[in-house]
Amino acid sequence: MRKMSLDVGTRTIGIAVSDLLGMIANGVETIRRTTEERDYARIGELIKEHEVDTLVVGYPKNMNGTIGERAQACEAMAHKLEEMFPAVKVVLWDERLSTVAAEKVLVDADMRRNKRKKVIDMMAAVVILQNYLDSKSFRQI
Repeated sequence: MRKMSLDVGTRTIGIAVSDLLGMIANGVETIRRTTEERDYARIGELIKEHEVDTLVVGYPKNMNGTIGERAQACEAMAHKLEEMFPAVKVVLWDERLSTVAAEKVLVDADMRRNKRKKVIDMMAAVVILQNYLDSKSFRQI
């Protein structure tokens, strides 16, 4: 079974999925948010398509560790995902600076600004998931 991460924004949701061994995160897509119903339907399609057993939802805490408006929205989404997909484990994962890390990767890859805007959320989801996967593999050593 695979793990899937969500980088939840107000306009988009970045999606990444692990390989079958749970070692490497790969970007899948960026969902353009339209309606809540369509957003959750697409997430459900991806869960089935990739045989996902764990959803890792980025949890954007403030730099001082407090919970702001965006983090509260992610908590609400995590609860809704638990209700809609009871067979899937849902985890909130601290994602502070994930977008900054994703931006750095894309800049280092010499990607133009207009192309970066199209994939930044998906890359942030990759960073979130890779951090989650690394934390799990480190504990098993």
